[in-house]
Amino acid sequence: MKLNIQNETSRLRAVILGTAESNGPTPKPEECYDPKSLEHVLAGTYPKEEDMIKEMEAVADVLKKYDVTVYRPQVLENYNQIFARDISFVIEDKIIIANILPDRKREVEATEYVWITVDKKNRIILPDDCHVEGGDVMPWNDYIFIGTYSGDDYADFITARTNKEAVEAIKALFPNKKVKSFELRKSNTDPRENALHLDCCFQPVGKDKAILHKNGFLVEEEYQWLVDFFGEENIFEITKDEMYNMFSNIFSISEDVVISERNFTRLNNWLRQNGFTVEEVPYTEIAKQEGLLRCSTMPLIRD
Repeated sequence: MKLNIQNETSRLRAVILGTAESNGPTPKPEECYDPKSLEHVLAGTYPKEEDMIKEMEAVADVLKKYDVTVYRPQVLENYNQIFARDISFVIEDKIIIANILPDRKREVEATEYVWITVDKKNRIILPDDCHVEGGDVMPWNDYIFIGTYSGDDYADFITARTNKEAVEAIKALFPNKKVKSFELRKSNTDPRENALHLDCCFQPVGKDKAILHKNGFLVEEEYQWLVDFFGEENIFEITKDEMYNMFSNIFSISEDVVISERNFTRLNNWLRQNGFTVEEVPYTEIAKQEGLLRCSTMPLIRD
């Protein structure tokens, strides 16, 4: 397979979409990796497998409608494999296999049948000290935007997924790109104060627009850089509650077609007013795990 990803919005041709089949039992509180999952476990509202399967099949149907080749992970028994973006990501013609939480190594193996078809020199496994997840990494033409957390207390945050060593490694891998990193706000306990990944508080759409949440960024100047880069008139600023509900985690099929959650009324109206076709799907159950449409898709080829 010849991979090609230059940005977030060019016409999608092939993608890995996660699966909710055999998702396993509701985790115990101490097994949760993020504060939103923990909140729903404690409240007794953690999503049911059958509901999540229906939501993911709705996305698969939209992708097929647009003639996108859809790969799914091999199903592992009693194992959460929804968030395909965490475990690997593509930049240009290279697939980077993420160093993720040790408990999730088997997820990587379940998509091996796809990435093994890529030329070996373009399959990259970063050194062990580089922690990175695909939700933090956004190719945007000449740029690669990366969400990170570089505080001395990095190890204290289970929500800190991408470290400065990974940022440096990606810079070295792509010397022709401008790598711009952003310090994200982290909380192990409050989902409204936690940007788990960069795509939880920012995402480009179309050719020149972006969805953004100021409080997701620890450094105001870094947030302001994005405002200046895209232009204030091109930004849809989301509220704290909208970030909590994952408004910035939609998914682009092309520069003018996006998949979005059907309850994101304010965002979906803005997208339509700006000329986008919005394919609405139900995704509120999956959102309870602090991930949405971008998190559960891993693009392989865009035009």
